[in-house]
Amino acid sequence: MSDRDDPPPKQSKVPDLKGNRFQPLRRALRVPVWADLGIRLGLAFGLLGMVVLIHWWDRDGLVDNLDGHVSFLDVVYFTMISITTTGFGDIAPISDRARLVEAVIVTPIRFAVLFIFVGAAYDFVIRRSWEKWRMARIQEKLTDHVVVLGFGISGSEAVRELIERGTDPQSIVVLDPSEDRLSVAEAMGCNVMAGDASRDETLVAVRIHRASSVLVSAGRDDSSILIVLTVRHLAPNVPISVVVRASDNELLARQAGANNVINPVRFTGLLLAGSAQGSHIADYMADLASVGGRVQLIERAVLPEEVGRALSDLATGGRGLRLYRDGVGIGFWEAAAATMQEGDLVVEIRATDELG
Repeated sequence: MSDRDDPPPKQSKVPDLKGNRFQPLRRALRVPVWADLGIRLGLAFGLLGMVVLIHWWDRDGLVDNLDGHVSFLDVVYFTMISITTTGFGDIAPISDRARLVEAVIVTPIRFAVLFIFVGAAYDFVIRRSWEKWRMARIQEKLTDHVVVLGFGISGSEAVRELIERGTDPQSIVVLDPSEDRLSVAEAMGCNVMAGDASRDETLVAVRIHRASSVLVSAGRDDSSILIVLTVRHLAPNVPISVVVRASDNELLARQAGANNVINPVRFTGLLLAGSAQGSHIADYMADLASVGGRVQLIERAVLPEEVGRALSDLATGGRGLRLYRDGVGIGFWEAAAATMQEGDLVVEIRATDELG
């Protein structure tokens, strides 16, 4: 029997990130590398072409000390040695106009071309190396971030909903083996990494033990449950939510260590059944589930001023639905909900426009 079949331990030593063979996190660049390089080269060669034309137009002001004739090739040659400040002296400006052109027009262009190439060297060598180093440092210090394992339909919709609810995309880490999916997440501003979410070293690289929550949606129930087992092994206390599609796998997912198990098929069935019993039930359930609805479900810790009050008397003005005390759910109709205690978690409904 594999060690993954054993119950997850209460404590686990997290492996060191050093020596990890996976690439660092990355974020989207505003301009692709090839486009940036193309723009810079195009601008530089455009300026060089302008100088060639200026020198060709004013070739009567130049002198060739070798044969006395200034050809177009001589003009191109003189432009290159002039722009690069080489200055062999075999071709030189002799007229006042030619010297004025060199001082007023060619010299600023010379500086512009140099700045373009120096800037390109900075961007493609220094800045990108610095960015890679910086992302590695960010990766090492990741904390209180949301880790999304699997960026398929469910995972991508979850990330979009998180961002719409106000979560900073830079506090979201997306892990998926597909580069195409990661490109979408990267464009949304998230940190991304390619890798297998069921491998210990991959999860250690995204600092899974420091995450505020983990969302698992691997596309297959067996893969998702295996990932939950691995996450729970490395992060005993991190909340885990997982998507499973077969009802008989829900218990397995909870036994693997998932705190929340979402079955999209069952949720769809609830909406359909609700619509059969009343035309507005399904509409209200969808309203609760979406950040764009008029009302939202909120889970939060009880406020200091609410201790001793009833669940029906919330300081926020919301409608209290349930308390969680020591992991046990207490409905608003139960006697224990008449007095909230320090450490309780409150699930309430609040109007979206009141959330700011």
